[in-house]
Amino acid sequence: MAYEALYILVEGEDDKRFFERIVKPMFEGKYDSVAVWKYAQERNKRVSRFLRSIKGMKANYIYVSDINLAPCVTAKKQDVQSKFKDIDTDRIIVVIKEIESWYLAGLDDTSSREFRIPPCDTTDNVTKEQFNDLIPQKFDSRIDFMQEILKCFQIETGKQKNKSFRYFLEKHICEV
Repeated sequence: MAYEALYILVEGEDDKRFFERIVKPMFEGKYDSVAVWKYAQERNKRVSRFLRSIKGMKANYIYVSDINLAPCVTAKKQDVQSKFKDIDTDRIIVVIKEIESWYLAGLDDTSSREFRIPPCDTTDNVTKEQFNDLIPQKFDSRIDFMQEILKCFQIETGKQKNKSFRYFLEKHICEV
């Protein structure tokens, strides 16, 4: 049986923390190697070379990007493709709005109350700024808060509360 590797390319530290803790374990039984690689501080040329090397190894990859100011998922994917000619459209996952929305999506009502965060039905429109406004004062830092959320993150709850998280799981976890 051939060696199979998966590379998950993420924007920054918050994305890396989420994917290492929540997503990577879902793939580990399906691949010989799963690596999360942060691209935000890299030059586009280096990211392009990395994508080519992944393809050269015949490895799988997923490129994750926040939608940010793009008007829709298609526009965001086109923006990414304009930077990286070798990227496959079906390997681009767009987080709506930002990764912080995925963090909050995994909190059930009980966990939300424990964090003193108002429970919500959807996190699709949560921005980084809104997330930051929810951080309880008892936490020393934003990172501490995020790590505590990940400890009680419920995948099924996340799927119900965030469309882009659900799409990611249905597209990539089920197909593997």
